Amino acid sequence: MDVLFIHPNFPGQFRQLVKKLDSEPGYRLFTLRDIEFAADATPLVNAIHFTYATPEPSGQETHPYVRNFEACVKRGQQTVKRLLEEKYQGFEPAVIYVHSGWGNSLFLKDIFPNAIIIGLFEYFYHSHGADIGFDPEFPVKLNDLFRIRTINAVPLQALEGTDIRLTPTRWQQSLYPPLYQDAIEVLHDGIDTSLVVPDPNAWLQLDNGLVLRQGDEVLTYVNRGLDPYRGFHVFMRTLPDILQARPDCQVLIVGGDKVHYGPSPAHGKTWREVYLEEMDGRLDLSRVHFLELVSFEVYLRVLQISRAHVYLTYPFVLSWSMLEAMAAECVVIASETAPVTEYIKHNKTGLLVPFFAQNLLASTVISVLSNPEPYRKIGKAARKHICKTLDFDQIIYPKHLAMLENIRETGRHS
Repeated sequence: MDVLFIHPNFPGQFRQLVKKLDSEPGYRLFTLRDIEFAADATPLVNAIHFTYATPEPSGQETHPYVRNFEACVKRGQQTVKRLLEEKYQGFEPAVIYVHSGWGNSLFLKDIFPNAIIIGLFEYFYHSHGADIGFDPEFPVKLNDLFRIRTINAVPLQALEGTDIRLTPTRWQQSLYPPLYQDAIEVLHDGIDTSLVVPDPNAWLQLDNGLVLRQGDEVLTYVNRGLDPYRGFHVFMRTLPDILQARPDCQVLIVGGDKVHYGPSPAHGKTWREVYLEEMDGRLDLSRVHFLELVSFEVYLRVLQISRAHVYLTYPFVLSWSMLEAMAAECVVIASETAPVTEYIKHNKTGLLVPFFAQNLLASTVISVLSNPEPYRKIGKAARKHICKTLDFDQIIYPKHLAMLENIRETGRHS
């Protein structure tokens, strides 16, 4: 059975699924991505890869409320333009996996009416009650609210243009209109718990020559874009108190300066620059190490040597890094926000603090750093919970395979 995976930045959320399915008997894999995105190193032996030309951006003359929709329409056009070239050569996938948020899925049913289209539905925006307006430090204007409402035109179209709809968490499911919620299945991307494991012998050498090992007093924080959506500002503001209380603590911060969520800072600065300036010399930068974007191997070592790991987020899409930190037996101190609370139960699988409670966050981190032994059971319970609920090989992949086998046997989705 021919299965096509579409993601602008392939493999994206399909990383583990395509690796596993690539060696599954009876399946032929095809992939499609934007040619401008760097090719991923995911080893696929049997898959056939397609690319499409990067669509032109929305025009400045386009109304601001619909620029996102125009961009998605253009991407949808590029998607089917490339796939029609293959269709004219006889290509007819039985199943198409597609991320619904970029516009790739808009016209698939028109050219492949017999294919079962499985859409990944990551987020449905709300003007109140989720990420928008959550942080009073970044107030929203009416124009922002109106623009946010029109962004949902794309996922609404995708809900109608897909046969099977998947979303990673119950909270993300709850954001979609009630009419569709029962038609959306909660199925996370999964965690490779055979790869992400604790390692008592883990160590990491920093660029300055400092070697840190499992057991050292290491505080870790991961944020792909070092932006406020993942609480970078809150974390940075706690560091002076933490470092003063714990003179042997070393802080490892993983992430780049490109903003992925929310607004960019003014005057061409990065958020890192903004909050370092705000600290105004109150940070001992000899103990705060910005590792930038690192390889997965280095990232995993960061988690494995962590004594305390901070994860903060607006109510928004849940980061893999939090779940992988749990799988590595980190003691995760996280914001008490959705959907974090689906996986972290306070004092059981992690420690929860209100997002804006900087003093409580600092005191909790200090407690874990100063007396780690009582908290080790929390790290172990966190890994056990991830293995029980999100292990890709044992939990997630069998569900995908059963779904695909049903399609192969019946020619339709149940």
